[in-house]
Amino acid sequence: MTDAAVKEPPVGIAHFSAIQLPPQQFVRHAAVAGFNSVGLRLHPAFPGAAYYELPQGSRDALEFRTLLDSEGINVFDIEFFIIGPDFNATLVEHIVAAAADIGAKRLSACGDDGDLQRLVGNLTEFCQLAGRYGLAVDVENMGWRTINTYSKAASLVTASGQDNAGVLVDAIHFFRNGGNIDEIKIDIVRHVQLCDVVGPAPKRPEDMMSEAREGRLAPGDGMLGLSELLNKVVGHATISVEVPLVGDIDPLVHLTNLNMKSRKILRPAP
Repeated sequence: MTDAAVKEPPVGIAHFSAIQLPPQQFVRHAAVAGFNSVGLRLHPAFPGAAYYELPQGSRDALEFRTLLDSEGINVFDIEFFIIGPDFNATLVEHIVAAAADIGAKRLSACGDDGDLQRLVGNLTEFCQLAGRYGLAVDVENMGWRTINTYSKAASLVTASGQDNAGVLVDAIHFFRNGGNIDEIKIDIVRHVQLCDVVGPAPKRPEDMMSEAREGRLAPGDGMLGLSELLNKVVGHATISVEVPLVGDIDPLVHLTNLNMKSRKILRPAP
């Protein structure tokens, strides 16, 4: 193993990068592609979105844990929870329990409620629920949600007062919504997702959604300041990649390319 390889941080891959694959197949592909961990979609990110189930204590969950061990892969985060006006943490406890059952560390969420007091309260309750299962919660900003900027996500996390609350910095949402590297608070950013894009930032919500779901590029193939972002967070936050597969590309080819591109920008300069 080279010195550069030793210094490279582990890299995970988000399920959205190949959501067509069920968890077992996704893990096998991720391992072959060279990733160290996976994120799984066990709760829909929006109505009609794909997701999978691995109920706590089920045969599927047991077999999945065995697969993780055999492939040398771990589960880092489970997505995706929208903390909106009608959010009720108790209604997703079975998913939190399932996440803990397969060894996940964090839950990924976004804030989409104009009533800030209620939003803070719901995030607090979610964090407390997660904490009972040994999990943490990360808030991700999205341009079409109430919590649309990094600074708002950081303020929400701080307002919750929960030690297991953090911010998820997704490169596309961070940079496209006015994020500045200097404002990143290392003490609350625990997860960073890499991707890239080209062209001007979309302004309409529907265009933001389209870009996030269909317009992402592999890290280094676009114009985002990923090197500067990584210089800020490596050693403090877990790194993963999220670039949805679009078109008829083979999933393994897609994941392998994402791993190669992410390792390239992570590799220390000689």
